[in-house]
Amino acid sequence: MGALYRRHPRILLVEDNLADVRLTVEALREAGEEVTVEVARDGQEAMARLLRADLPLPDLVLLDLNLPRKSGHEVLREIRESERLGRIPVVILSTSAAPEDVERAYAAHANSYIVKPVDLHEFFRIIKVMCDYWFVVSALPE
Repeated sequence: MGALYRRHPRILLVEDNLADVRLTVEALREAGEEVTVEVARDGQEAMARLLRADLPLPDLVLLDLNLPRKSGHEVLREIRESERLGRIPVVILSTSAAPEDVERAYAAHANSYIVKPVDLHEFFRIIKVMCDYWFVVSALPE
């Protein structure tokens, strides 16, 4: 993250596709070497991680929508209903550009919705811009 970032951000990446996990982690690391990335492979694993009081909360959740065992929509709803978790920024990172998915995510109070670009360079650029926005420009709750 270089000198621009005020602290070492923690990201919870909720993604079931191993290739997308690898690509996103690589893009996040290229965006800044100081980021800590934890991965949950499904919605139940994500909520179990978030609800553990002995672990620090992430600064940002990157959430896929199509997940096994508990969908991204359900995870988002549970995060927003929780007093402890409700202030964590949640960015939907999905291959779906369907208007109903975008509308449903924002109606459930997602902070942002990013459609994964097919082009590799564009994906890395978008992840860099997202990190700059959330960890340089925005003030996040402690």
